[in-house]
Amino acid sequence: MAKAKNETGTDSVFDVKKIRELIELMQDHELNEVDLKQADQRIRLRRGPEGQPVTYAQPAPVAAAPVAAAGPAAAAAAPAANDDTFTIDSPTIGTFYSRPKPDAADYIKVGDVITEDTIVCIVEAMKMFNEIPAGVSGKVVEILVKNEDPVDNNKPLFRIAKS
Repeated sequence: MAKAKNETGTDSVFDVKKIRELIELMQDHELNEVDLKQADQRIRLRRGPEGQPVTYAQPAPVAAAPVAAAGPAAAAAAPAANDDTFTIDSPTIGTFYSRPKPDAADYIKVGDVITEDTIVCIVEAMKMFNEIPAGVSGKVVEILVKNEDPVDNNKPLFRIAKS
C-alpha cells in the first residue's frame, strides 16, 4: 500500500496507517481528542459525541488533571418537576460510577452541599472515564442511579435543591 504524500513529498498525517496508530494511542492513553498539524495539513480525532467537553482521563486518585472544558459539562442541570430542584443529567451513554475507584468513597452523597465545579460522578463511555461536574450549586436531595448502572444520554443522575 502506498503511503499518502503531501505536496512536499513527506509522509502525510492522513495516511490510514498513521490514523490507526493515533487511534490506538488514544485508546492506550485514554484520550478523548488528538489535534495535530503538519505544515498546512491538520487532523483532529475525537471520541464521543460532538459538544461533549474534552476530558483527559487520569488514573484515580485524580490530582490536578489537565481538563480542557469550556464551562459546565453537557450534564447541565435541567429543572425537575419541583421548582425547587434541578437534575444533573448524563452527558453521554455509558456506565455510571459514583466513586473514583472501587475502594474509594462516593464523590457525593445525599445531604452534601455542592458547587458548580464539584465532580459528582464518572461516566465511562468506550473506555473513556469522563468526570462529570455538577454544573449547579445546591444540596443533593436524591441520587437517581446506582453505582455501575448503565445510563443513557440525558438520563437524570441526581436531584439537587437550589442554593
